[in-house]
Amino acid sequence: MPKLPSAHSPAQLHFRTLRLDTPFQPRIDALMKTNDWYDWGGYRAPASLWDEELEYFAIRSQAALFDISPMTKYRVEGSDAESFLNRVTLRDVTKLKPGRVHYTAWCDDAGRVLDDGTLFRLAPNRFRLCCQERHLPWLLDSAIGFDVTVSEETEAVAALALQGPTSFAILREAGFAGVERLKIFDLAEFPHEDGSVTISRTGFTGDLGYELFIETRLALSLWDRLWQAGQSRGIRAIGYTALNRARLEAGLIVANADFVTAEHAIRADRVRMPDEIGLGFMVDLEKGHFNGRRAIAGARAKGTLQHVLVGLEIEGNIPAEHAIVYHRQKKEVGLVSAAIWSPMAKRNIALASLARPYGDTVTDDLWVEIYAMRELKYERLMKRAKVVQRPFIKLDRRTASPPAEF
Repeated sequence: MPKLPSAHSPAQLHFRTLRLDTPFQPRIDALMKTNDWYDWGGYRAPASLWDEELEYFAIRSQAALFDISPMTKYRVEGSDAESFLNRVTLRDVTKLKPGRVHYTAWCDDAGRVLDDGTLFRLAPNRFRLCCQERHLPWLLDSAIGFDVTVSEETEAVAALALQGPTSFAILREAGFAGVERLKIFDLAEFPHEDGSVTISRTGFTGDLGYELFIETRLALSLWDRLWQAGQSRGIRAIGYTALNRARLEAGLIVANADFVTAEHAIRADRVRMPDEIGLGFMVDLEKGHFNGRRAIAGARAKGTLQHVLVGLEIEGNIPAEHAIVYHRQKKEVGLVSAAIWSPMAKRNIALASLARPYGDTVTDDLWVEIYAMRELKYERLMKRAKVVQRPFIKLDRRTASPPAEF
């Protein structure tokens, strides 16, 4: 007798597959009003918690607390840690002193970007590399021959971003003595209960802000310490939608949103070299050999770079999300990857990847094609666009030293 099928097949039970909780999940769940979640690297992360518009304004006028624990984190340590990281990343790691952070990227041997991220030098021979994607097999393969240990610490280290004009005042109110000495891209350790928290003056908003890293067992007590100190300074928890608006105003890019990483690209023409996504400033050809060096130098010398990532200012106030970019309203020359109406810049802004020479030497007569829903009907709008410098906004408080206490 054939076996009868079960009441529910595995495919029908897919909804029971749970996403991971971060160490801060109890506090986030208690504040969640919208039930608006998304998947961040297998974790249950909030897209918004209460109101995405007001969450954005919390970043720009108060202080916003964002859980960045799902961010992939690697510990790199050993006597050859500096040499190893200098070999695999674009920037000169020998110039990164202990207690400092820099923004960097890494490529495959063909010079195609695998990912971008931040490199924290915690001690002379100890680093933390933070990024979007997971690269442990590649890092371990690349470490052969170096006296170095590479391990993932994503689950072991909880992290928060505290961003906005009152962020410094909150940290000082919370008792982190000496935090005023942190300049942009500085980091230091501060005591917390029976352990310590690493605080860096970094962030993804283009605003005054900090990132805090702590072992998971102390995560909730750190949240509570910041939350209590921030009550008089307007602290609010936020989700990714608000953060994404702020990062776009700051002109910052996101892997697999504004460019496709080399390991994820299915089509060969989707990959990008650093110069094609605005990361050419990182490339240090004077430091010796590193992954992709020969290919990058060759593309520059031969003039074979095919794309350029630009900032656009677009007429009107309708965001041009994923709009096609045209030259003279006829020839398709690129695509918008992210777009918003910027409340701070009071402009319709976007990031776009264009085929050279458009956006490079040819920057006039560019148009975007927007489809706007009006009374249950889409209308095709052709709007003028011009290439502008990034960031779209520049806030003096981001780099002020010492920071102001708003």
